[in-house]
Amino acid sequence: MKDLEGLFKHFVKDIYYAEKQVLKTLPKMARNATSDDLREAFEHHREETEGQIENLEKVFELLGLKPRGVTCEAIDGILEEGKEIMEEADKGDTRDAGMIAAAQAVEHYEITRYGTMIAWARTLGMEEAAKLLQENLDQKYAADDKLSKLGEGTLNARAA
Repeated sequence: MKDLEGLFKHFVKDIYYAEKQVLKTLPKMARNATSDDLREAFEHHREETEGQIENLEKVFELLGLKPRGVTCEAIDGILEEGKEIMEEADKGDTRDAGMIAAAQAVEHYEITRYGTMIAWARTLGMEEAAKLLQENLDQKYAADDKLSKLGEGTLNARAA
């Protein structure tokens, strides 16, 4: 990571690892959701995540690199917190509200990473990479908004 391009490549590997870990976690979150709407949101996001991984693989190709992640302790910690919520929170609305919070923590982490990588890709003249990353970021914002609406719409009140 001697220059901006080195940082960019590292962050692409970081978010690739993160997306792969999230992909493994989403089916368990869907199974643990009590709310049908929340379950559907997790299932839909799993499909989106598969597409986001494909976009990242295209970025790797543009960089002349093989798709490979580097361990991201931040996402591992966030996902571990989500696992604790699924195991320790009472079933039903309380667990659903906790899983929304955990899922939003993941989205917020990813939003910061994608935003940074898009800025760096543009600075480096990598417009095609920036476009692919922007597609992923747009989906992250939409997922976060959907989770907020689910929580604020009914789940948080029922959990109270």
